[in-house]
Amino acid sequence: MNFVTVIMAAGKGTRMKSELAKVLHPLNGQPMIHYVIQLARDLGSDRVIAIIGHQKENVKETLKNEKIEFVIQEPQLGTGHAVMQTEGLLKNYDGSVLVLSGDVPVLTFDTMKKMIALHIEQHADATVLTTRMPDPTGYGRVIRNADQSVQKIVEHKDASDVEKQITEINSGIYLFQSRDLFAALKKINSNNVQNEYYLPDALNVLIHGKKKVCAYVTEDYREISGINTIEQLKDAEAILNSSK
Repeated sequence: MNFVTVIMAAGKGTRMKSELAKVLHPLNGQPMIHYVIQLARDLGSDRVIAIIGHQKENVKETLKNEKIEFVIQEPQLGTGHAVMQTEGLLKNYDGSVLVLSGDVPVLTFDTMKKMIALHIEQHADATVLTTRMPDPTGYGRVIRNADQSVQKIVEHKDASDVEKQITEINSGIYLFQSRDLFAALKKINSNNVQNEYYLPDALNVLIHGKKKVCAYVTEDYREISGINTIEQLKDAEAILNSSK
């Protein structure tokens, strides 16, 4: 399968309590985003595009030897808005788009190969990586139909009390068909609690358009944990070191 990878890397990372852009925080001597770029390369991505914003010049300089492309997200109006910024680079591209997060550095090659395999086997129009969290607070919930297909994804702040009881959460890792992705992004809006354009809403647009959306569940929820604090950075370092 031919695909390009888009990496979310624009955030400041306020809870890191540091002026350094979140994705540049060192993990075993490398910026945490390095592991995400390497994963994309190992999976066979044709191109890697980082969406940057906070400290963009510093991020570009730090990653100058990674041989990746950059787009700027300013202002930052949500994950859907972030991916919209890549349309100029991908307007003539007809293939798959893998969306990764620059602050999720311990996601494994094995998990991603299984997710991609499911996407191909099911002839899916989009696939989302999910997991079951002991405490799903703060995460978008995956609502399934009786046949286990994805009915919708709802952000925690927009979820009903019943939906908040669901422990299967959206990891923020996706695989789309490029033309479906950009068509869906044109239909999303920011009418939500955060006043942002959510990328999961593009999945909901596809579902309403009778497109096939699948979900692959990874058993180890630690893999998809985003790094938001120095403590979580240390946890990620321990996971990486234990897997060597």
